[in-house]
Amino acid sequence: MTTLTGGCQCGAVRFRCEELGRASICHCRMCQKAFGGHYGPLVTAKGLVWTRGGPKRFRSSNVVVRGFCADCGTPLTYEPDGYPHVEVALGAFDAPAEIRPEIQVGVESRMPWFHQLATLPGRPAEQQAKVEAFFATVVSHQHPDRDTDVWPPEGGAASGF
Repeated sequence: MTTLTGGCQCGAVRFRCEELGRASICHCRMCQKAFGGHYGPLVTAKGLVWTRGGPKRFRSSNVVVRGFCADCGTPLTYEPDGYPHVEVALGAFDAPAEIRPEIQVGVESRMPWFHQLATLPGRPAEQQAKVEAFFATVVSHQHPDRDTDVWPPEGGAASGF
């Protein structure tokens, strides 16, 4: 496997790793709260190295520490005590689509409608055109999905990616 990179939304924290373990979706209530969503997508990152900054940590239970960016709040890690590797949030990777979850855990807390998500309709064409016009006006301040030597860029706001 090639080197995988990632980081938080603002770019204050960046990482790399050489090997991934099994990717999962955790539905437990702690992951729901930590991710601010209905589940937490995670993957074991072997040989994880922080290349810019590092996460702030919160002990969410007596056996787990969770890492996040102290500047923008991006959830980054799940670190169980005594486990040799860190679990990293799938969405924090620069190419998250390449990491496919293999298992669901914490299913006792899974939302009862979760299995229906893929069947939800998209926006009607006329609404989608309005949304696309709005998105065309957005200037992103988010760190790009790649390593950068300096962040934020000279002159402030990030754009053009």
